[in-house]
Amino acid sequence: MATVFSKIIAGEIPSYKIAENEYCYAFLDINPLAKGHTLVVPKQEVDYIFDLDDSTLAAMHVFAKSVANAIEKVIPCKRIGVAVIGLEVPHAHIHLIPINKEGDMLFSNPKLKLSAEEFAEIATAINKEWSK
Repeated sequence: MATVFSKIIAGEIPSYKIAENEYCYAFLDINPLAKGHTLVVPKQEVDYIFDLDDSTLAAMHVFAKSVANAIEKVIPCKRIGVAVIGLEVPHAHIHLIPINKEGDMLFSNPKLKLSAEEFAEIATAINKEWSK
């Protein structure tokens, strides 16, 4: 059975898409820790990130870097934090989270409540930077 991320990639479930290439898909987390909190997923459905073949894992990280660079240009922050937890959805994914201090990366922190318009504006702005 396809994961929720595979359904997002296939367009069966809507998302606030940031970027896409032949190997990966990036979209805003709908329960973000910060504005611009993005998930990067491989198009290949693999549960555990370290079960990806080396070329896909490398491509995913290079893609995540390009997305993180675009996020930094749109969302004021000191850094883009990177987290791989992998227990929430059985599909490998990387969290890219704009942060100003270490505590911003705590997944126990309250999640932001953003409107559909806010999500769309953020996604459009980051995509525009990524596409340059």
